[in-house]
Amino acid sequence: RLCCLDCCIKCLGGVPYASLVATILCFSGVALFCGCGHVALTGTVKMLENHFSHISSDHATLIDVVQVLQYIIYGIGSFFFLYGIILLAEGFYTTSAVKEMHSEFKTTVCGRCISAMFVFLTYILGLAWLGIFGFSAVPVFLFYNMWTTCVAMKSPIANLTSVDNICVDVRQYGVIPWNAEPGKACGQTLADICNTSEFYLSYHLYIVACAGAGATVIALIHYLMILSANWAYLKGACQQTHDYQDIKTKDDAELQDVQSRSKEGLNSYS
Repeated sequence: RLCCLDCCIKCLGGVPYASLVATILCFSGVALFCGCGHVALTGTVKMLENHFSHISSDHATLIDVVQVLQYIIYGIGSFFFLYGIILLAEGFYTTSAVKEMHSEFKTTVCGRCISAMFVFLTYILGLAWLGIFGFSAVPVFLFYNMWTTCVAMKSPIANLTSVDNICVDVRQYGVIPWNAEPGKACGQTLADICNTSEFYLSYHLYIVACAGAGATVIALIHYLMILSANWAYLKGACQQTHDYQDIKTKDDAELQDVQSRSKEGLNSYS
């Protein structure tokens, strides 16, 4: 039992908990962004077709763009699932290297180059996800404007003017062309749109997708700190190992020199 307990403690000690937390956060963020973003885009197209663009040719370009974005989402999800596993495996490798560097385990130049490559790639991906995070905030802003307009119609201030004069024109955002009909919704029609399941679900899914993108950015920053620290630590450990080997080589040479001199002295005495 003691042997099994010691083995379990040793295994738990080799787990890279920081990389594990970053991987879980990365997987969660990417899953939220991809899943919620995919469904939200589908709901947005359905809402536009039902209320803002009745002619299919007017929003054909938008449908093509949405399909491209959905395929990109598939690629992002697949890539980061694999990349997260690779970074977690790299964390296990680095943890093992650090814990066993004083024994027979030695880090190689290739391993340190791979760690440096992951640092650079994670930095680039972090910048890319910052852009994705900003892009995902755009539909949240558009839906928020529409929702606040619907709320404003229910306020006492709205009674001072005609409710039918309060409109939301999606054509001004470049979502659909200016010749699309009707292109805008006013008054009670707008209020009814805000109460539809397409609007309500898409709005909240865009918020969750934006939060998922933000969580992914945090996870990549976490990864970047871990990778940079591990690379620097391995580089220092390797340098210490080289210094130790140099000192040991000099000591062995001096010892051999002393032994050879002693033998020469004994031979001359005899």
